[in-house]
This record gives sequence, C-alpha cells and structure tokens, in this order.
Amino acid sequence: MVDPSPSDTDLLRSILQPLFEDFQYWFGRSRHLLETQRLSFMEPQQQADLLDRVKQAQQEVSSAQMLFQATNGTAGVQMDVLMPWHQLLTECWQVAMRFRQEQTAATSSESGEATDPPAGSA
Repeated sequence: MVDPSPSDTDLLRSILQPLFEDFQYWFGRSRHLLETQRLSFMEPQQQADLLDRVKQAQQEVSSAQMLFQATNGTAGVQMDVLMPWHQLLTECWQVAMRFRQEQTAATSSESGEATDPPAGSA
C-alpha cells in the first residue's frame, strides 16, 4: 500500500473503488463457474488449482478494499499487487469463453445443426 498526498485521495477513490468492485464481481462469477461446472477441457486438479487461486485473490481484494475503506481512501494499491489479479482474471475469462464455446457447440450438435460449413463452400 502507498500513502498518497491528500490531493490524490479523490483520484484514488474514483479509480480504486470501482476497480475493487469489478475484481469482486468477476472473481465471483469465475468462482461460481469453477464450483458448479465440470470443465471437460481441464484436468480436475487444474480446475481445483484455478479455483483456489480465485479464492485467494478474492481474499486479497477484500483485504485491500477493507484497508482502503479503513484509511478513508487515502491508501492506494501498488501495481505489482494489481497485476496478478488482472492476469488471473484474464485467465478466468479465457476459461469461461472456452466453456461457452463448448456449450454452444454441444447444443448445436444436439439440435442437429451443422457446426461446419458444407463441403465446397468457402
């Protein structure tokens, strides 16, 4: 945590509070997916490890949020703390996108829809 000058307090509030909320929202969605779905493209241990990392990140974000609120918005968060959260969210988004693609492909094949274009069309 970094202690900015009082003139930076409003800037920190306008940036960090929505950022914390975004992290909490997306980690929550990722956690729900990982806890409720079996992802066929991941080994069970990979899925469990990703879930553990999401839970850990949620705790870290909550701690940073509480410290931010306890200092009345005068404590910031260093980039080397934020970047791993952002990288983890990027990984979670990729997993969710792949899950949705597989769900769509499975639904299309179950309904008899062709998933590939007919031969000779390009």
